[in-house]
Amino acid sequence: QVQLVESGGGLVQPGGSLRLSCAASGSIVTIYAMGWYRQAPGKQRELVAAVTSGGSTDYVDSAKGRFTISRDNAKNTVYLQMNSLKPEDTAVYYCHASVALSARDFINDNYREVWGQGTLVTVSL
Repeated sequence: QVQLVESGGGLVQPGGSLRLSCAASGSIVTIYAMGWYRQAPGKQRELVAAVTSGGSTDYVDSAKGRFTISRDNAKNTVYLQMNSLKPEDTAVYYCHASVALSARDFINDNYREVWGQGTLVTVSL
């Protein structure tokens, strides 16, 4: 079993900052990629940012220049620093990880998709 535990959501005023954290625990051999998705009311879930084990990153256009994703491989933890927040950033943010649970899975590129429970970010006056 692998669990992702998120923290750091909350209410912030426009222009403010928040830092989300997500720690993975369980029987993990390796985590290929970790990332953050978000889902606003009435909208589809979208990828916000992702980072590979090698440090390659990718962002949705609306997050570029404002959000920074980082990762501590030793702690199996991913962070999302969000600056200059806007009301349209309001959503439930979900942590995601692609995890190999055994050496066989790693060799065969058989990664499991694991999700956190979500943390609410509200940007409002």
